[in-house]
Amino acid sequence: MTSAPSLVGPLVAYTLARLCLVGAVTGLLVLAGVPLVLAVLIGVVAALPLSMLLLRGLRKRMDAGLAVVRERRSAQREVLRARLRGDELADARSDEGAEREADAGEHRPGQQ
Repeated sequence: MTSAPSLVGPLVAYTLARLCLVGAVTGLLVLAGVPLVLAVLIGVVAALPLSMLLLRGLRKRMDAGLAVVRERRSAQREVLRARLRGDELADARSDEGAEREADAGEHRPGQQ
């Protein structure tokens, strides 16, 4: 099995960085005397443009991971459509053996 780049790591890192940014803005506002609820709301709104500037590298890694996942799903979708049409593709043949092994124990609707 090949190890494709994972989307989970960059996604978790970007999410945590955004939450830390919201927390930092909120903390600064609370220290300045702004009520907590208002500080949280302002922190959430202010974190969007700040994350676009400060988290550019994390966002690029996340976008690259999304592109890999999108490409893989697109290829799988094309193989499935070709199989449903009855076309015989070279890569569909190579993937068929692995899919049959994985699907061997599954019950499919319409089968007895």
